[in-house]
Amino acid sequence: MDGLGFDLADARSAHVDGFARENLPPREQWPNLLFTLPQLRYPARLNCTVELLDRNLAVRGDHPAVVTSAESLTYRRFAERVNRIAHVLVHRQGLVPGNRVLLRGPNNAWMLAAIFAVLRAGGVAVPTMPLLRARELGTILRKARVSHALCDARLAEELGKAAGDAPDLRHVTHWGDGELEALCDAASPDFPACDTAAEDVCLIGFTSGTTGEPKGTMHLHRDLLAVCDAYGQEVLRPGPEDVFIGSPPLAFTFGLGGLALFPFRVGATTVLLEKASPEELLPAIARHRATICFTAPTAWRAMAQAVSTGAQDVSSLRRCVSAGEALPKPVFDAWQRATGLPIMDGIGATEMLHIFIGAPEERIRPGATGLPVPGYEAKVIGRNGEEMPRGTPGRLAVRGPTGCRYLADPRQADYVQRGWNITGDTYVQDEDGYFWYQARSDDMIISAGYNIAGPEVEAALLTHPAVRECGVVGVPDAERGMIVKAYVVLQAGMTADDALLRALQDHVKAEIAPYKYPRAVEFVAALPRTGTGKLQRFALRQRVGEQPA
Repeated sequence: MDGLGFDLADARSAHVDGFARENLPPREQWPNLLFTLPQLRYPARLNCTVELLDRNLAVRGDHPAVVTSAESLTYRRFAERVNRIAHVLVHRQGLVPGNRVLLRGPNNAWMLAAIFAVLRAGGVAVPTMPLLRARELGTILRKARVSHALCDARLAEELGKAAGDAPDLRHVTHWGDGELEALCDAASPDFPACDTAAEDVCLIGFTSGTTGEPKGTMHLHRDLLAVCDAYGQEVLRPGPEDVFIGSPPLAFTFGLGGLALFPFRVGATTVLLEKASPEELLPAIARHRATICFTAPTAWRAMAQAVSTGAQDVSSLRRCVSAGEALPKPVFDAWQRATGLPIMDGIGATEMLHIFIGAPEERIRPGATGLPVPGYEAKVIGRNGEEMPRGTPGRLAVRGPTGCRYLADPRQADYVQRGWNITGDTYVQDEDGYFWYQARSDDMIISAGYNIAGPEVEAALLTHPAVRECGVVGVPDAERGMIVKAYVVLQAGMTADDALLRALQDHVKAEIAPYKYPRAVEFVAALPRTGTGKLQRFALRQRVGEQPA
């Protein structure tokens, strides 16, 4: 089975409810999976919570596991909460292995414990972003055939609206209003992990919707360990004394890895913040003496500006990780000037679970995403799948121990081609093997025969002191086919007028090839972003009919 030599009897699924297994893509549509690192060769029987929880109890039971503004839980106390929730699901609410459980809450200890409880009981966790509304939740409930839901009481309203059109949903339980807490108080703190197979589905992560209709990505018990033992062990290199902190939601696989899987794999501490804007994240770093921080490029930019004034203490940090969207070099430079620390850029995907191209601190090349994470392979390909010469842009293709398996979705054939995951990004690989981001493949702008990458124009604009944020897309033009249009959010106190518009255009011409400058500029109050902070360029393209400023 995938070259691991599993005995078929050992690899049997523990799922009583076979929905997830039956809705995996056919094996021939899976990407080729690689297990080249010794630590990636897992046994056929595996429940990831044994590795992430139980092993820590034996040696670090009294070490802080989860710290929030409301409580601090050691590994022992956190494991007891996980076990009590699992008891409630199984013995009070009839969950059987393979049932899907929707999880809805901000980053707090109850949300994380609920995720682990579902995995421990053999269920399939379906975490959802706190900002989702009833319509979006309804799509997820129906598509994943969700039977149970655990929800923070503060977020109950939208889930309640969606529940009326979710015929498979049998149990909805809230925490924060005392309901789940009371059930847990009456439950046992001991719950043996379900004897799942390494290949049993344990997580359905829905994509964040940067390109429209979200897709359900299915991940196995071994996948959750593989990202720890590839990116975590080989690139991030955390230790048990590290304190993790960051902004991505636990429902975003970037957040699940960075704020749960990686720290728990080494017995470290995670700090969970319900609100983690740059203004809230910076003092939390100082307060908790955090050593590893995960956040998005827009936050790194804002925090660099704040730290440069000397008012914020980030002296405890030793690792700074950026993902979610490409990290512009001006943001890297600003943070390093302010702190002396480099930012570890990386590209991941919900389909791949976490980062697959990055670089350890000593091999960072500013402006480049990095090198394939050990255990992964990557290349740049042309239209027919042929590998492109170094220095030539093309589509990014990757494979490794994790890969795309969409939940009953014909788009599987678009994402996986010839055994490779095709991420939808345009990259250039240089002679030294580093990968340089150009754009999302559908964000390349072809203007008068020139190929222009929107993120490159954004990076140039961000070096102007008047620009706070920006998004660049192509818009139709009768003469040139397309032109570059920039949507710009200005720094406080700046005046949006024709003089500034021309100054920005001239600035871009001086920074990069003049033909790439934005021929149209629109000043806006905010940019459309997903719940994970990603810029929604498709939403900008929908505004094409509006006149530029």
